[in-house]
Parts: sequence; C-alpha cells; structure tokens
Amino acid sequence: MQPELPRILTPQQARQERDYLHSQEKKLVFTNGCFDILHRGHTQYLAFARAQGDALVVGLNSDASVRRAKGPTRPVNAEQDRAFVLGSLRAVDFVVIFDEDEPRDLISQILPDVLVKGKDWAHYVSGRDIVEAHGGKVVLADMVEGKSTTATIERLRA
Repeated sequence: MQPELPRILTPQQARQERDYLHSQEKKLVFTNGCFDILHRGHTQYLAFARAQGDALVVGLNSDASVRRAKGPTRPVNAEQDRAFVLGSLRAVDFVVIFDEDEPRDLISQILPDVLVKGKDWAHYVSGRDIVEAHGGKVVLADMVEGKSTTATIERLRA
C-alpha cells in the first residue's frame, strides 16, 4: 500500500480549502517559514499553530526566497523536499510554496482566520493587517530555546 502524499497546494487551492472549512464553521490557521533543517523547535511550533484552529496551512519560502533571506549557502534542502517533509507531519494539513520575501500576497489570497508567528517576530508580523481586517487574529508562539536551523548548521561546521 502506498503512503498518502502530502497536500502541496497552489494558493487558489488553499483558498478553496479555507472556503470549505468556513462552510463547516471551522477555522484555517496559517504560518510560514523556511523550515530548512527540521528540528524540535519547528515541530513544537507547528503543533502549537495547528492547535489554534481546525486545519493548518504552511507557507513555505521557495529556494530563491530562502537564498535572499539566508544567503547563498541556503537552503540546505530543496523546496520540494522541504514541502514533502512538512506535509508529512501530523500537524500540517497543507503546504503552499511562495517566492516572495514575505507572505503578504499569499495571506491576502488565502485569508486565514488565524496567523501564527514565533514571538521572535513580535515586532513585525507580515500580513497581520490583512488577517485582522478580515476578522481574524494573530497568535504569537513561544520559541524552543537553543533550537534553530542556523545553530544546527554552525554546530555541523565546527
């Protein structure tokens, strides 16, 4: 028996999922990131995000977007591999890859009910205004101390 493949969607398909959830009086949660080398901090964060609603869509930075944000040696893992791993997690219902530096356009297309970001982004949550203008809310998640992809890469290089 073949395992079920993760649900990697287009923005339009993610909006359709949101509309379906609304017809069932359920809420869609959105978060985003690079998720380059998955670690405990990521999985705890994603579980927290999923607990804020009925389904979780993860906006995943494309390879080009990660390179612009993190430098020429990143990402370590290609976007399709990162999307597959993310989509395989119990907490993640859908993954949408986006190429922009910030997920504002994606958020405006999907219009999630809840936007989750880590508290390290409390000073600026991209798309906050869009979500709140449509009656949604922003939730900030605690971070797992000492867990980061950058720290993992630095340990490997040492």
